[in-house]
Amino acid sequence: MHNVSADLTALRSFAALRGQLRVSLTPRCNIFCDFCHNEADVPPILARSDRTLQPRRRELTAESYLSLVSTLIDAGLERVYWTGGEPLTSPLARPVLTGLPTPTPTVSHTLITNGTRVRANASWLRQAPLDKVKVSLHYFSDETLFEIAKTRLGIASVLDGIDAARDMFERVELNCLLLERNAHEVPRILDYALERRLPVQFIELVDTEHNQNMADTAPPSTSVIARLRALADDERVEIAGVGQGRRVFRIDGLEFDVIERGLGRYHVGQCGTCPVRRKCVEGVWALRLDHAGGVQPCLLRDDLRIDIKDIVGDPEQLVSVVANHMSAFTEGTALPQQRPAHTEENA
Repeated sequence: MHNVSADLTALRSFAALRGQLRVSLTPRCNIFCDFCHNEADVPPILARSDRTLQPRRRELTAESYLSLVSTLIDAGLERVYWTGGEPLTSPLARPVLTGLPTPTPTVSHTLITNGTRVRANASWLRQAPLDKVKVSLHYFSDETLFEIAKTRLGIASVLDGIDAARDMFERVELNCLLLERNAHEVPRILDYALERRLPVQFIELVDTEHNQNMADTAPPSTSVIARLRALADDERVEIAGVGQGRRVFRIDGLEFDVIERGLGRYHVGQCGTCPVRRKCVEGVWALRLDHAGGVQPCLLRDDLRIDIKDIVGDPEQLVSVVANHMSAFTEGTALPQQRPAHTEENA
């Protein structure tokens, strides 16, 4: 552990409450889901429709990613999620994911993917020391996939990616966002998961600045909960920790959970005076590291994003800066940062 003078209490408390470190390898994606918040960068569908709206430039190298994550793990963060965009579209995916340290009993690495590029990257992906692969499955037909993601790739490419992931990794899970447009396919998604013994997380839509219009029509989880309850051997509610509460069902030894808005969320000091708190149902559950070298503790507050790319090579200062920022956020004293301009990403 690095010898730093920073107070790590808030950072370690966040980790102890199962807080995530979400690391975006790229804001780019090969599909264009219209609900995507893109980890607080410009959503792919907006970047495609308006060339003046482009994600931040990539500033991190594979080496800097690995150094940053290693340092933050040393500081206490243990649950690392590799995201995008679609992370497997990034040229850094191979050197970063295959360069991860061997998992430990307390530290885990999860890849979040849309599934369409898993098979194409299987030759090296199977060498990556990942604990889990989580595939987004918000559709179960070509028609619904096109309506939501604006792609002609076809549902077969997603399902094949799930099969490929299962061939490579012991733990493969699904997540499904509950939308008006996929409500008719959610029962089929659940049947598919039960048949293949794949845990699923069903998620009620959290409206952000980009997709708030969809929240009015997004269905609640009522019907999903009723179906799971009818099949379950056991049901429990988890409201401890960070983020939204969830309802967990055990079916034949597998866990299926529902992220349900009505179960509440975890807030900290900063949230008390937050100008967007009334829109927030997620609470504080992830510290986000983006490809431009920025860190922010809340999806809705990119004005609290701090730039750490210039201190990658100084682990002591890096831990101090991130820990102090987390403390300030928790205590309600963090000051907004100047918002960086969005520009074309490097190759």
